[in-house]
Amino acid sequence: MTVRSAHAEWKGTLKEGRGTMKLGSGAYEGSYSFSSRFEEAPGTNPEELIGAAHAGCFTMFLSALLTDAGFPPKQLHTTAKVHLKAGPIIAAIDLTTEGIVPGIQESEFLKLAESAKKDCPVSKALSAVEINLSAKLIV
Repeated sequence: MTVRSAHAEWKGTLKEGRGTMKLGSGAYEGSYSFSSRFEEAPGTNPEELIGAAHAGCFTMFLSALLTDAGFPPKQLHTTAKVHLKAGPIIAAIDLTTEGIVPGIQESEFLKLAESAKKDCPVSKALSAVEINLSAKLIV
């Protein structure tokens, strides 16, 4: 079993404090604060990192499904928008994906994209959240 880690440190109160989040691999480290999470201040936030993880997982999973179906993709691009509402509660995640996939019919592309949305490991982990998908085949 593969195990991945990430680290967070917070100093101070919720509204005046500051923190850092770091991936165990060292590939990313960034600061976060109340303002970067709930307002528009510079810095990252947990929801942005969840969005990155979800977009990355979904896109890799879709690539695998397409390849297994005989349609290796030339390019896939996915954006994940994580909606944080008062509470705070992650209310929904919107995945928007576009693919350049030679030889595939749009209906098959959409079917496989829906499967990836349902079955990628991060989608499964986030199953308590509404996940929406918009998929487009670029020809």
